[in-house]
Amino acid sequence: MRRLVLPLLCLIILGLSQPLLASAIEPLPFRSELEEIRFKALAEEIRCTVCQNQSLADSDAPLAQDLRRELFVMIQDGRTDQEIRNFMVERYGDFVLYRPPVASHTLLLWGGPILLLVIGLIGSVIIIRQRRALLKS
Repeated sequence: MRRLVLPLLCLIILGLSQPLLASAIEPLPFRSELEEIRFKALAEEIRCTVCQNQSLADSDAPLAQDLRRELFVMIQDGRTDQEIRNFMVERYGDFVLYRPPVASHTLLLWGGPILLLVIGLIGSVIIIRQRRALLKS
């Protein structure tokens, strides 16, 4: 009997906690389905500034909850998606966007991976040539 109680208790606790884990976004009174779709898309696109690589939609941090409410109010006020992004960037910087714009201060972010790949390829070619030269002599 004891062997059944612990697994059953674990299943009950897991079942009761499932609705809490389902979504970080609290229900909001949207006027239309389009507003809700815009809200969810923007919440996925905007980064929580206090979390480790989580979007507003994924985060339960108090700041993320505040930003979701702010996002909801801006959508209700009729602001465009670009106006909302601009507001968030003005307030928190380009870091708040998962896809920051290509600009002079983000060139390393966009070009860095390509630069590292080119450096790695050049380094590989140099090493291969040096080893071939050593094998020939």
